[in-house]
Amino acid sequence: MKKIELVKSTSGVRGVLGNGLDMHMLAEYAAAFGTLLKKGKVVIGRDSRPSGTIINQLVISVLQSIGLDVVDVGIVPTPTVEIAVKKLKAAGGICITASHNPSQWNALKFFNNTGEFISPTQYKKLDAIFESKKFAYKPHNALGARTMQTRWIDEHIKQTLAQKAVNVKAIKKKKFKVVVDAVNGAGSEALPLLLKKLGVKVIEINCKGDGNFVHEPEPVSKNLTQLCKAVKKHKADLGMACDPDADRLALVDNNGNAIGEELTLTIGVMAVLLRMKGTTVINLSTSKVTEDIAKSLGSKVIYAKVGEANVVEMMAKKNGVIGGEGNGGVIFPSFHAGRDCLIAAALALTVLADRKISLSELVETFPKYYNIKDKAVLKNRDSFLQKLKKFEKDSVSLFGKSKIDRRDGLRFDFSEGWLQLRTSNTEPIYRIIVETNSPKLTAQLTDKVKKYFK
Repeated sequence: MKKIELVKSTSGVRGVLGNGLDMHMLAEYAAAFGTLLKKGKVVIGRDSRPSGTIINQLVISVLQSIGLDVVDVGIVPTPTVEIAVKKLKAAGGICITASHNPSQWNALKFFNNTGEFISPTQYKKLDAIFESKKFAYKPHNALGARTMQTRWIDEHIKQTLAQKAVNVKAIKKKKFKVVVDAVNGAGSEALPLLLKKLGVKVIEINCKGDGNFVHEPEPVSKNLTQLCKAVKKHKADLGMACDPDADRLALVDNNGNAIGEELTLTIGVMAVLLRMKGTTVINLSTSKVTEDIAKSLGSKVIYAKVGEANVVEMMAKKNGVIGGEGNGGVIFPSFHAGRDCLIAAALALTVLADRKISLSELVETFPKYYNIKDKAVLKNRDSFLQKLKKFEKDSVSLFGKSKIDRRDGLRFDFSEGWLQLRTSNTEPIYRIIVETNSPKLTAQLTDKVKKYFK
């Protein structure tokens, strides 16, 4: 079988187990991380995919061999690991999850002592230790201990409900009915439980938490047909879907229509900015609708490179009060600096309850843009980057004059919209995103770009 490229970035080290991602490699990355941390506690959590069990055992044993004490929090959302790291004042954390990737994938996501993704500088140090193979293994009488703590989902929910931006009283009064599709991932317990604490009647589908991803796990519209049908069948107020590690949330409206994962962020931004003033930080792949709504509420909007670590870093630098990524990843830093489907769900219900409006009615108030997100296999990164340079030179003849941002691949902003080409941080692919004020123009530009890179 052809080896699949291992994808390494601040978002983690991920690949297909036994086909690019091997157990000895995972052991060495765990050893490198332990060596980087040197001492203290490390929080370990995972999503529900079957390979997580053996990887969990391996990673814990390796960290103990470096002399670190391990707190195993079990199957939990990625943001729960972040919260536990911060609350326990741990030296760092690892979540064993390949996020939105299919079940054959797995990964290690690394967190520093603030409960945030390790920075690019920290990642370079980690990778240098991995390459050197100089790991700080300890003798038999200096090994770390392992403890199991199962309370962290409850703690995550408790902290979510305590946020001032969440109107618990109004949500409870509204008595929403919500269908939840957790794709049998790490959100299977956490998301329904949060909603029940908010007085919501919850209808659960794919909430067994057994790692059986019954459909493609990324919470994008084409993968939510089962949820859309269930919302109609149960005459629910809305549907909610999360990815396997429950840091992203997508919504289905009261008519059974998937509104697109971009609008989760728009609604989260609206919820916070209606209660507090400040800067909004979003990534360069985010729909302009979020920028428009943020600006209409008096917020300055700043763009960051794609990747949770990049957005969080920019939020800290610019004092961002809300932001995230247009893939359904809401980041509310006064709570914790990471994407979180639980806070996203609570903020969405807050807006609907406060405004006494249905989700479909709310979406109708937003500016209308048409976007296409596409991707293609990245066969050779260097040759793609060379072609990208040529594309930049040819861009004027393809779609006219534009403002070019080179921070993350290439983003072109022009009068009718924008388009971006970039390599993925999480898969061996490149992404094409086109958004304009016309469905016809969006389709035409997407077709032009795909033909150019074919």
